[in-house]
Amino acid sequence: EISTRDWSSDVCSSDLKLKLLNVLPLILLTLSVLNFFTIKSLKPNGASENYDFEILVPLRNEENNVIDLIRSLRTQGGRILALDDNSTDRTRDLLREFGTEITVLEGKELPNGWLGKNFACHQLAVNSNSKYLVFIDADVRLKDGAITTSIAYLEEMDWDFISPYPKQKTSGILQFIIQPLLQWSWFATVPFFLAYRRPNKSMAVANGQFFIVKRDAYLVSGGHKQIKSEVLDDIELARALIAKGHYGGPVDGSKIASCHMYQTDKDLISGYTKSLWRAFGSPLGSFVAILFSAAMVLPFLYFSFGALLLICSRLLVALKVKSNPISALLHPIAMLALIILIITSNVLHKWGRLSWRGRAI
Repeated sequence: EISTRDWSSDVCSSDLKLKLLNVLPLILLTLSVLNFFTIKSLKPNGASENYDFEILVPLRNEENNVIDLIRSLRTQGGRILALDDNSTDRTRDLLREFGTEITVLEGKELPNGWLGKNFACHQLAVNSNSKYLVFIDADVRLKDGAITTSIAYLEEMDWDFISPYPKQKTSGILQFIIQPLLQWSWFATVPFFLAYRRPNKSMAVANGQFFIVKRDAYLVSGGHKQIKSEVLDDIELARALIAKGHYGGPVDGSKIASCHMYQTDKDLISGYTKSLWRAFGSPLGSFVAILFSAAMVLPFLYFSFGALLLICSRLLVALKVKSNPISALLHPIAMLALIILIITSNVLHKWGRLSWRGRAI
């Protein structure tokens, strides 16, 4: 026989569990709201200043991107340096079609201890001498004035680097589910109203798809040579800059740039597994990330108020960065998929089976 006291205790315990499920979603929503109103959204402003910059483009087997990429870049102004990183497809032949509009460098053989993209970016930086270095990935497309708009804001803020986060385009169901987590993950966890004022390596966020840095700051920080073996080159470069006392951070660049990061869901799986093992610092960090991701699923399993808070957080970010708001409704599925990717990445790394663009990691 169950006493009234036991029944009351069970009800109170159940209520407490449900309330606890709402705590983390409430924190994430609060940060999302604060960042929604404090993170700058760049818009093409027709800035006509003649900034001294060079556009640095590392390319390896990018024949499907080269033509549209260079067409997007040649309206930006500035010198374009493209490095063919030992491609085995038609990348170099297609670059030659642009003649003197761009400067094409031939990538050297990859030295021991370096990752491919880091060494390619290092070679590009060594061959540049402008005030601003503008690193652009092959799958990024810029709107007219994107670079001058970004540099104008960098100078307004008196920063040393800036990372305009492009709008993420997707194709395929897995991309639709996973890719919006890129922006939401930092939008809902990093208090940028503090990070902008007190740079801290623990709050460093950047996206190497579109990254602008003052050349002097880049050199002082050690540049890509300082992070030559890091798979998360963008975040580690930002940390290296902050460690040397340089200011900067991410901004919403969805109105001035876009990026179709992966062509297929298979590419997405390969891309995420190559780097997620490092994204959280250590195996323990990965375990904490898995617990965090699981905590994002529980409110939906218990139909708690926290589920609504999480959806609201996702919707705010989607509104800010111009992603599809419907993906917010798939949040628990996205977190479960992320857990699987984190585990897969750590296992493959332990087995020494990770690779990217035909090179072992």
